[in-house]
Amino acid sequence: MNLTLPQSIEARLSPQATALHLAIGLFVSEEATLGQASEIANMSQASFLRELGRRRIPIHYGSEELAQDLDAVEALAAR
Repeated sequence: MNLTLPQSIEARLSPQATALHLAIGLFVSEEATLGQASEIANMSQASFLRELGRRRIPIHYGSEELAQDLDAVEALAAR
C-alpha cells in the first residue's frame, strides 16, 4: 500500500514515525490488534506496549482478557 501525505507532514516524519503513528491510530480505534499494530510499526509487541505507555495510551485489556489469561496461567501451573 502506498500512502500519500501532505508534503509538509512528509517532510517532518520519517517512514518509521509515520508507520508508528498509523499503527497507534489503528490500535486506538480498535481496527488493529496489538500484534497487528506492532507489526505495522515494525516493532516487537513489548516495544510497542512501551511506546503506548510512554504516550499514556491505554491498552485494550478488559475483564474478559484477564479471565482468559488467568485460565492460561492456571493451566500452565497444573502441569
